[in-house]
Amino acid sequence: VQLQASGGGLVQTGGSLRLSCAASGRTFSSYSMAWFRQAPGKEREFAAAISRSGTSTNYADSVKGRFTISRDNAKNTVYLQMNSLKLEDTAVYYCAADARPWSVVVTTTLYRYWGQGTQVTVSS
Repeated sequence: VQLQASGGGLVQTGGSLRLSCAASGRTFSSYSMAWFRQAPGKEREFAAAISRSGTSTNYADSVKGRFTISRDNAKNTVYLQMNSLKLEDTAVYYCAADARPWSVVVTTTLYRYWGQGTQVTVSS
């Protein structure tokens, strides 16, 4: 599966952005999806994940209550709605896909497929 992330940009603190990740192929619903991010000088970190059907989600503590991951399997797209953005949310955001069971992917950062990143910059 090929992944194409979009929607990044420059936003002020407290603002909102919605990232999208479009997947190629006809088996999108077979993949759990996730968003990761990497800030300058830091390692890539998990942000949010969603199960194949969308019924289960998982969030990093740092984004819980502010970010919402969702998916539209008919459109082969996963979204990340980011609200109340903080300076520390500045990072390159990556979407990822993995076909392993939810019980496996929810505890790993080793996703099988990765998209290119989209830059999110939060300014004061």
